[in-house]
Amino acid sequence: MSPGPAPDELTLGELARRFEERLADVRDDIQQLGLRIDSKVSREVYDLRQEVLSARVAALETLREKDAERLIATRRWMVGAVVIPLVCVILPLLIVLLHGQSS
Repeated sequence: MSPGPAPDELTLGELARRFEERLADVRDDIQQLGLRIDSKVSREVYDLRQEVLSARVAALETLREKDAERLIATRRWMVGAVVIPLVCVILPLLIVLLHGQSS
């Protein structure tokens, strides 16, 4: 009669089952890592997106500066074309009115 395996030794079937379990765990881990890697953006794509974003910000800043310059030019035009002539018309009338009331 041959003695069976010692209590702390595994049978070949148990060893094969445990090996298959570990192999399945490793396969699952590799699959999850693959999914995580697929969801990440490559460094080159990230750098390109940053460059495009920087270019858009620079373009918007340039447009803002041009708009500010146009606003200043419009204010100057308003003062030169509207306010000064209006003062030139109203001031003599005020002088005449005030001089006429004092007499």
